[in-house]
Amino acid sequence: MPIEPISDLTLDQLDRDGAIREALDGVSSRAGFLGKAFVGSAALLGTLAAPRRAGAASPSDNAILNFALTLEYLQAAFYTETQRLGAIGAELARVPRQLGGVERAHVAALQDVLGRAAVKRPRFDFKGTTEDQVEFLRTAVAFEDLGAAAYKGQATRVDSPALLAAAVAIHSVEARHAAWMRYLAGFTPAGRAFDEGKPEFEVRRIVASTRFIVARPRTTRRRRPRFTG
Repeated sequence: MPIEPISDLTLDQLDRDGAIREALDGVSSRAGFLGKAFVGSAALLGTLAAPRRAGAASPSDNAILNFALTLEYLQAAFYTETQRLGAIGAELARVPRQLGGVERAHVAALQDVLGRAAVKRPRFDFKGTTEDQVEFLRTAVAFEDLGAAAYKGQATRVDSPALLAAAVAIHSVEARHAAWMRYLAGFTPAGRAFDEGKPEFEVRRIVASTRFIVARPRTTRRRRPRFTG
């Protein structure tokens, strides 16, 4: 059935300390609607791989890339699980497939440049949000807003010009996702002329507040999902 416009993005069941609401209030997308899913490009992969081939990636750049990879793992797992469960329908039915393909491409690109330095994929428990239309959309808005803010927050810290160009390419896609999810949720896609980035410590705090990253996958719903994390 159609999703009613969401009037509050508190994510009360997920956001125990108000961190996600803070993120949603402070971040808005400056991009247009997503017209076609971006599922990776040779140019982006080549740009990401250039510092590795030249031996130019600094330890700080590797740390930033691993921070980005952790966020991409989170988003990719969320959309992949939602797609596999098949519980999201109507206007939202295409979202998990399209955004999942994009986020998986981001994961592959970051893993490629990091090689053995890439952090391992965590385990996830999305606590039923991948099975409920309203909760799925609320979480998607929060994730995409946060992703765009996280990439922007790292822009001034990147040493390699090639990596900065690649990060900006990913950031613009995350912003398009955020605008699309906000539109579906009944919010203005771009409510401000300028956006602020979020520092790593704040992004990590927000992610931790969701409690989606767990030691062992489990579900709080009665019906156990066919795929978790």
